[in-house]
Amino acid sequence: MFILRLLYRVLTLIVVLLGLVLAVVLYYVANPRLPFPTPAKQVHYLDQWTEQERQTYYFTPQGTQVKGLRYEWFQALELPFSQQRFASPEYLARFGFLIDPQQKATPDNPGNLPVGFARHQNPGSSEQYLDITCAACHTGELHFNGQAIRIDGGSAQHVLPSSVPTLRGGSFGQALVASLTSTYYNPWKFERFARHVLGDDYDARHEQLRKDFKRSLNTFIKVAWNDTHRGLYPTEEGPGRTDAFGRIANATFGDAISPSNYRVANAPVDYPQLWDMWTFDWVQWNGSAQQPMARNIGEALGVGATLNFFDANGQPLQGDERYASSVRVRDLHKIEETLQKLRPPAWPEEVLGVVDKPLAAKGRALFAENCAGCHVPRQTQEGERWVQHLHMLPVDVIGTDPNAANNIANHRFDLTALQWNLAELQQMDVKLHPKPKEPLDLSQLSVAKGLAYVTAFVENRAYREAGVTAAEKPRLDGFGLPIGVREKVAYKARPLAGVWATAPFLHNGSVPSLYQLLSPQDERATTFYKGTFEYDPRHLGYRTEAFTNGFLFDTRITGNHNSGHEFRAGERGNGVIGRLLQPEERWALLEYLKVLGGPLEAQLP
Repeated sequence: MFILRLLYRVLTLIVVLLGLVLAVVLYYVANPRLPFPTPAKQVHYLDQWTEQERQTYYFTPQGTQVKGLRYEWFQALELPFSQQRFASPEYLARFGFLIDPQQKATPDNPGNLPVGFARHQNPGSSEQYLDITCAACHTGELHFNGQAIRIDGGSAQHVLPSSVPTLRGGSFGQALVASLTSTYYNPWKFERFARHVLGDDYDARHEQLRKDFKRSLNTFIKVAWNDTHRGLYPTEEGPGRTDAFGRIANATFGDAISPSNYRVANAPVDYPQLWDMWTFDWVQWNGSAQQPMARNIGEALGVGATLNFFDANGQPLQGDERYASSVRVRDLHKIEETLQKLRPPAWPEEVLGVVDKPLAAKGRALFAENCAGCHVPRQTQEGERWVQHLHMLPVDVIGTDPNAANNIANHRFDLTALQWNLAELQQMDVKLHPKPKEPLDLSQLSVAKGLAYVTAFVENRAYREAGVTAAEKPRLDGFGLPIGVREKVAYKARPLAGVWATAPFLHNGSVPSLYQLLSPQDERATTFYKGTFEYDPRHLGYRTEAFTNGFLFDTRITGNHNSGHEFRAGERGNGVIGRLLQPEERWALLEYLKVLGGPLEAQLP
């Protein structure tokens, strides 16, 4: 009897402890640790383009669907432990999404949501889907002395993509699922939600709404469970980063084709700035993509545009049935054309301080000596545009974290289930660099090549459905370019106009300021806090000290290394790209980088 009582007590203790652990987990999942940003007194918009162009960029939909979530649902959701709306601007701002304290609802933004939250209807449907656009990730903001400076086309600092729940919380996806779950299972919440969404149609449509809502919730939970138990994203992305290619590949080849295609994505990258991008010969951090439309379709698919490879019976779609999606090619082209008008941000002296022009002039000479060789590319005129031919620096030369370049070049996926015909692929508007000497092996296809052919099929179908004529196609493609693909284990060196506004630095955001980027690795911060908009106009980067619920970035974790791009004494190569710069030289360079490519550069002595 004694043994049985002891066993009972032990089992009871275990159950209690498990219950406590579960309660803690559920609390932090439903109540994430988020920063408490101080709203800016005023948002300053730089002279990068017109206000109409800005609004077009912010709220033009691209066809993404956040796992079937409707726009009006998103507006009506409540937080798990209160009746506060999830979509209230002050709450969404805690994730790092951009709002203007003075903004009001408009026809383009009826929900008064942050930058990049749009809506769309699919053909033949009356449903309004929540559409997260490229502006959500490619718009930045800097805060200084209570003032905000909006950087259109800059790098966002939100926590958007994470699908893996953590005790720390802090991700938009995790918090959204918590609100969806509490709304569905709490009858009082769901009734308030349904009455807000349906209005006078409550009685007639209540049950159907519940079914549709559950279908969307199940999709969220399925993805979260899949990504978690497979350990697909071991390196926490944190503010301003996502493993773009890894997530697109897992969604396109894993979710949509076969679980055998899932690959560990341990290479988060920063959201790159977009000004002048349309002039680049190749884009993406590793210079793997060429055609604007294919690049944008790939981005939309990665953010949630629908895509089916198989029919209702599980058979691969063939011929003209390939591949229907929700991507909106005319809207994607509209965004792309608008971005061609975007100018780099010019240093705002009235907010951030006056430039020391004599010091900047000294920096100009140092830039020519130490930076121009990589960051001032050769230009040629090709048709209607000037093309900048960007330098590609092999990983073993630049020495930065290799994960992103290696994964894109080396991960392989089995696409044989799609039953593509190799002869047909050869006739498609896809150009591989270099041209393969052997036939493609569809069981061992790289992410870049696989996505090129997927986007080609999606593009062709979307063009037909949008009524794009043969005469229109070159313009929508972007300068008549083919869907070019190349796979270099390298990173591109882009021009540096407006670089002062693009912290943090390196492709993975592992260096918080330009001053540290000009310094040897052993002088860079090993850990620092991310997620604030507070700007340091002296070092040209975000402030890095601890703040409430800030994200601790650890450069010792794989994918986060802050090595490479070093100016220090020693043999060139393996990350050393130039001589040691003395502190006074670094300050001079920073002063010049404030004005590079802007109107103040012409005023230097």
